[in-house]
Amino acid sequence: MAKAYFVGAGPGAPDLITLRGRRLLDSASVVVYAGSLVNPALLEGIEAEVHDSAGMSLEETTEVMRKAVADGRDVVRLHTGDLSFYSAITEQIRRLRGLGIEYEVVPGVSSLAAGSAALETELTLPEVTQTVIVTRRAGRTPVPEAEALPRLAAHGAAMVIFLSVGMIEEVVGDLKEGGYADDTPVAVVEKASWPEERILRGKLSDIASKVEDAGIKKTALIYVGAAVGSLGQGGGTESKLYDKDFRHGYRK
Repeated sequence: MAKAYFVGAGPGAPDLITLRGRRLLDSASVVVYAGSLVNPALLEGIEAEVHDSAGMSLEETTEVMRKAVADGRDVVRLHTGDLSFYSAITEQIRRLRGLGIEYEVVPGVSSLAAGSAALETELTLPEVTQTVIVTRRAGRTPVPEAEALPRLAAHGAAMVIFLSVGMIEEVVGDLKEGGYADDTPVAVVEKASWPEERILRGKLSDIASKVEDAGIKKTALIYVGAAVGSLGQGGGTESKLYDKDFRHGYRK
């Protein structure tokens, strides 16, 4: 029986898609992909009927998927990164359920992970931070009042801010309002893992001007917190995991 597959394409580099995702993409009869975000190199060599969803509505993409499955053809809905962050699969799944269409969700490599790798950064550090807040600033898409950026910033945790680099001045203002100091390390990673990847490093006091000078307006993540500058600052306390004096069930 034909199925619809929601596949995380990974952050951009063609070899950062999962093995399962690659297999499904290669064998699909129909592919609907997020054309403005997914690296087109991922589609090279496939034999499927391809639809670029950048200019399509939800109703239009649903109809393509419905027709493909009705015709007995597997369809891949290819989204950027991992599907658990800002992928808009929920409303698509609702419609497929309403149509009685079988589907499967296949995870991908998040741009969050790719950006952290590019920064050579571990976002959780012993006695520095053990919490990572993943969020976005309110813009055309609102956020719940309880999750407004200043309120989240009050926790002082590491933060990874999606879909907000075009409002970098407002982001900086919100973070300061929430309690982050001017010297808090901040990094911006544009198009993590793509050939044109760019990294900007700075502090809360100067990151906005650096972003504006670089002309970065979209497709970038903002990393905030002590862990972002950890290597240059010595990193603080080291993990107990591989400490020669730390005993556990696998090391006496």
